[in-house]
Amino acid sequence: MDTVRHLQPDKSWVDSYLEDCPARTVLDVLANKWTLLVVSALRQHDGPMRFNELRRRLTGITQKMLTQTLRALERDGLAARKVYPTVPPRVEYTLTPLGVDAGQLLNAIGEWSEHHVPEILGSRAAFDARPDPS
Repeated sequence: MDTVRHLQPDKSWVDSYLEDCPARTVLDVLANKWTLLVVSALRQHDGPMRFNELRRRLTGITQKMLTQTLRALERDGLAARKVYPTVPPRVEYTLTPLGVDAGQLLNAIGEWSEHHVPEILGSRAAFDARPDPS
């Protein structure tokens, strides 16, 4: 029996406020800044992207972090990895339909962030300018 289908009828186990809720593991992946940026880059690119294309697009990401992020996305079914039998091997990444769906949510967060960055930066500056409460 398919585990997902088996769990779907009874959603009483889903309470993301609880420490052992399975939804928390999904939130951990989706709430990661690199996940948001990798998914966004894959959505904006016209076709599959190679590892180094992603790395060049996402300035500041380390090779290790990009590898970890792509593996997490692949493990959760949000991204697909295709290896071509060439020397050296060519590897491409694309979003799955589930990843495209998640990408819509992440895109909304990215757009909100870009729209409100002046307010956020102003608030940070005002907060940082306050006298130390201690």
